[in-house]
Amino acid sequence: EELIQSGRVEVDRQVVTELGTKADLSRQEIRVDGVALRRPRLVYYAVNKPAGIVSTNRDPSGRPRVVDLLGETKERLFPVGRLDMASEGLILVTNDGELANRLTHPRYRVRKTYRVLVAGQPSREVLSQLRQGVHLAEGVARVAEIRIKRQQKQSAVLEMVLDEGKNREIRRVLARLGHKVLQLTRIAVGPVRLGQLASGEYRRLNREEIQRLKQLVRQTDRVER
Repeated sequence: EELIQSGRVEVDRQVVTELGTKADLSRQEIRVDGVALRRPRLVYYAVNKPAGIVSTNRDPSGRPRVVDLLGETKERLFPVGRLDMASEGLILVTNDGELANRLTHPRYRVRKTYRVLVAGQPSREVLSQLRQGVHLAEGVARVAEIRIKRQQKQSAVLEMVLDEGKNREIRRVLARLGHKVLQLTRIAVGPVRLGQLASGEYRRLNREEIQRLKQLVRQTDRVER
């Protein structure tokens, strides 16, 4: 605070004197007494979130968080998007703020794939309605792709692909059509798949996965130009 108030801190070559000013070292140049701070090493993880774990970085109730699964790290990590507490499966964790913002921004429409166990056996009409769109309070929610993977006597396993990010979208649209979600697991985010990663475990993304994620958002930028 003393450094800031004395005008010794710069963000992108602009002197900062207001306390509480936010800056992102991964995207902005921060200098103290004219010397640039070293940018953090960018890291990328795939985590298999168990049910009962929250995906927010701050939780007033002190519940276990996704970032806690990685133990002590030098980097300040945060999840890319969210999975609700009752859901499980793949969530990306990184300190690359720029990529994280793009992967979660609605205009990039990054596809996420889910395996969903539901009560009952959805009919063709239900599947068609999910593709056409279901009205929610904040607008129409549509499923990009859906198919029945397995049927049992009183339940079914669906594979659903979303390219939107409405809160608890899958649970809400299926409930609206009369099918309660019994288990929800995210199995892919864009080109990154959960694979055989055990519940509660994590791994580093490989170079190809990182490049494919970056290429995914770059393609959208080029199209919009």
